[in-house]
Amino acid sequence: MSEYVYGNTPTFLGAKWAVDKDERGADVVIYGVPWEGGVTWGDYTGVELGPKSMRIASARYSGYLPELDHIDVFESLSLADMGDVDIIPAEVENTMHRISSFSKDVWNKNIFPVALGGDHSITYPIVKGWSESNPGKKLGIIHLDAHYDNMNDYNGDLYARNTPFARLYEMDAVVNSSLVHAGIHGPRNKPESGKFARNAGAITRTVNEFKETNDLRALARDLYKQASKDVDAVYLSICSDVLDHAYNPGGPVDTNGLTSYELLTVIHELGKQGLCGMDFVEVYPQQDPTDFSSHLASTVILYVLAGHAERI
Repeated sequence: MSEYVYGNTPTFLGAKWAVDKDERGADVVIYGVPWEGGVTWGDYTGVELGPKSMRIASARYSGYLPELDHIDVFESLSLADMGDVDIIPAEVENTMHRISSFSKDVWNKNIFPVALGGDHSITYPIVKGWSESNPGKKLGIIHLDAHYDNMNDYNGDLYARNTPFARLYEMDAVVNSSLVHAGIHGPRNKPESGKFARNAGAITRTVNEFKETNDLRALARDLYKQASKDVDAVYLSICSDVLDHAYNPGGPVDTNGLTSYELLTVIHELGKQGLCGMDFVEVYPQQDPTDFSSHLASTVILYVLAGHAERI
């Protein structure tokens, strides 16, 4: 029988409800970050509803993936849902601190965390929480996205959705040469974004590499090889708009992105290589009356967890 986080909202993928933040012996913890900061494009808004919408959609799904050698993720891994970070609308810095504090507590449990966004600004405080939980250790990041999200600020806001990787470049715990921006494409990037990445020493792997390769799994292993160099752990951050908008009607509108097959094949292989955690961000239920993108989240996370289960 489903447990509920609040109202009509079930736990993600039927996970155990950990209202007291006790992981209940789980192998994976899920938590939501229902945060939307400043809107950087027109009236494209509503991303703070993502965790709720993804949880509701997830009620349809089992952990069984016949196409991946009949693995049942739930036979291999136990999931607990810890609810949402208690964000404060319009209080950006306070909310960033709350996300870091919550994430640090999760990282301290030494089990695989999955964060449901929210806009992409949440990745910075999540990684900050990792650094506080792992003093002296170094982190590599695989960032799957259409955009670099590395502008220095947005109208003075240092924590807007298009800035998190600028903040991550500045972190001692993140090795910039092991920070891989992958799947980058499209004219909604600004020319200075590529320059910022190069100047920071970060790696760019554009969408063309995904489209032109004959071996997506080998490409994924190469991404991981770059991200895992000289670090203690590798984190995965996925923005929904790495996908072509045909596969992602509830995400930002970007053409020439990945197909769902391309994304799922790559992230399954990344899970097999060894990740310390992940986030999935930028799902906008208000833009998606079909909730297709909210439903996609379950498959995205299951594919990473399937790889993680095969590794352990």
